Amino acid sequence: MLLGARITNLWCFQRPLCTKSPRLCAKLTFSSLSDSKVLHSIDADCDDDFLPWLERKAGVEISSFLSIGKSAYGRSVFASQKLRTGDCILKVPFDVQLSQDNLRPKIKSLMGDEIGNVAKLAIVILFEQKMGKDSEWAPYISRLPQAGEMHNTIFWSEDELDMIRQSSLFQETVNKKAQIEMEFWAIKPALESFPEVFNHIKLKDFMCAYALVESRAWRSTKGVSLIPFADFLNHDGLSEAIVLNDEDKQLSEVIADRNYAPKEEVLIRYGNFSNATLILDFGFTLPYNRHDEVQIQIKIPDHDPLREMKLELLQRHCLPSIKDINGFKSSKDSFTIKEVRSAGGKRKGLPISLRAFARVLCCSSPQELCDLAVEAANNDGRLARRPLRNGSQEILAHQLLLSQMTQLTEEYNASIKSLDLVTSPSMCKRLSLRKQMARDLLIGELRVLESASAWLENYCTTSAPTFYSCPG
Repeated sequence: MLLGARITNLWCFQRPLCTKSPRLCAKLTFSSLSDSKVLHSIDADCDDDFLPWLERKAGVEISSFLSIGKSAYGRSVFASQKLRTGDCILKVPFDVQLSQDNLRPKIKSLMGDEIGNVAKLAIVILFEQKMGKDSEWAPYISRLPQAGEMHNTIFWSEDELDMIRQSSLFQETVNKKAQIEMEFWAIKPALESFPEVFNHIKLKDFMCAYALVESRAWRSTKGVSLIPFADFLNHDGLSEAIVLNDEDKQLSEVIADRNYAPKEEVLIRYGNFSNATLILDFGFTLPYNRHDEVQIQIKIPDHDPLREMKLELLQRHCLPSIKDINGFKSSKDSFTIKEVRSAGGKRKGLPISLRAFARVLCCSSPQELCDLAVEAANNDGRLARRPLRNGSQEILAHQLLLSQMTQLTEEYNASIKSLDLVTSPSMCKRLSLRKQMARDLLIGELRVLESASAWLENYCTTSAPTFYSCPG
């Protein structure tokens, strides 16, 4: 995700790097933070070793406000004393952060410009892991999650991915795995030049390191950075606390966004991410996520006699030309739907571009399409952004969308019910966790679809009398 607005010398860190919208990710491997706010036990291993090591390396105090502990869900950060809103609770200097700048010069010289910062930082992690106890970063590297502890969908089996096939996350996962594999083969020749360090490095090793970067790093003015200690902070979608980068002081810091009692878990916000993003990049979900969204695709039927004319009109005014691998034009268009919290029409509800697409789709004569083109040219150039003059067709366009939402709702309900049939005697703990994540994802997206349906039903019901009473 982009850094955000600059405030004097401070930059906001957001925790997402890549994928469809730039976004970094996090380390959580559970489905809810609601039960993790009470300290279960002090993580003596971290308190007695890790934090003193980091402060010695930094030469300054990292934090006197926080301690690392263990909740029911693993390593977390807790208030070691009473915290007040506005307290600066954590400061991590740039020179004790890992970035692509830590890549050994000889290795870096063999990598082309096509290799991204995430992949380069993944190589840094692999290098330090291979160094073992001889690594100057060993106290940090040794505390990073192992492959079996990560639940990003790129690590799901085919059977597990079938649980989310209804969601666009399924295809996003397939694309992400292909992207990582492509980057691996691009860097493999460079790695093979250093067999003493990278001997027997496989795709799965690189994928794990890549996921660690995407799930823990922040984008900064330096590129991509892993910030020791700060990445133990867990996510709360409602928190206002974020990681800030102070260029003048050359450090990253966290400001408390509210009061905390001693032994209460301290949380920050990674970003405004849907459950689909959280699973793909972070490996966890929220039981209720107000940022959930659904990607839908609608195509112009092949049998539509005006199909080519509609495609040309859409391409000219709003859509780029899309071709499949055989060279044929695609008639699909993708739209992102968010939850409509007002079915009463006080808010616009659905994306204007989706409603415009439906208006073009329901046109039944060349003249109607020409009229839309003229209207767009005489206004702001955007196509079908206003209600159609023909009231019955305006209603028809929205009924078309309603039909689409209804069909998707039925399919989502079927997918959710089918989760009860997913069983496996082996690895039941992992499967149970991922089933719950799949359920959180599908239920959240179903909620979005149902809100869109309610809005469309209201629009068709309340608008029909108005349209039909208009003269002409």
